[in-house]
Amino acid sequence: MQDKDNPLEPMTTGDNAIADSVPDITTELADKLAKAEAKAAEMEDAFMRAKAEVENGRRRAQDDVARARKFAIESFAEALVPVKDHLETALKIDTPSVESLKAGVEMTLKQLNSAFEKHKLLEVDPAVGEKLDPMKHQALSLVTADQEPNTVVEVLQKGYTIADRLLRPALVTVAQERTG
Repeated sequence: MQDKDNPLEPMTTGDNAIADSVPDITTELADKLAKAEAKAAEMEDAFMRAKAEVENGRRRAQDDVARARKFAIESFAEALVPVKDHLETALKIDTPSVESLKAGVEMTLKQLNSAFEKHKLLEVDPAVGEKLDPMKHQALSLVTADQEPNTVVEVLQKGYTIADRLLRPALVTVAQERTG
């Protein structure tokens, strides 16, 4: 055994069992360390692949949104081109009659309405007597009228929504409360 007073004294034969087990523990720890390092490298690789996949997905989503915007306006433009063509054709007629102009304008308006409906561009045209809706209507003036207060008396300009979102409010006059 080693002398407690002299730590530099060599080990005796009783300590050989401990010394023999040290290489086994060292080998075992080295194996565990190698396995842990391999697992860490594997996890790092998996993380980097997942990170790259997320980044690619984000880029694809941005490209999809950009394409959707581009082609949404393209589709609307395609629906409006024939309307423009009809208006230009009407202007080329040298001596149009009132009836032919009226028929052409009616056809063109029908085509324009169809394009609006196809692309969910809908009119906001409140009926007289309808309750004022500040989310869809803009009151330009209050007038005395024989109807309930805060109801539409007259529509000065139609409003429009696009896909349930207000594009332009309807401009209206509204009945005021009677005083006296």
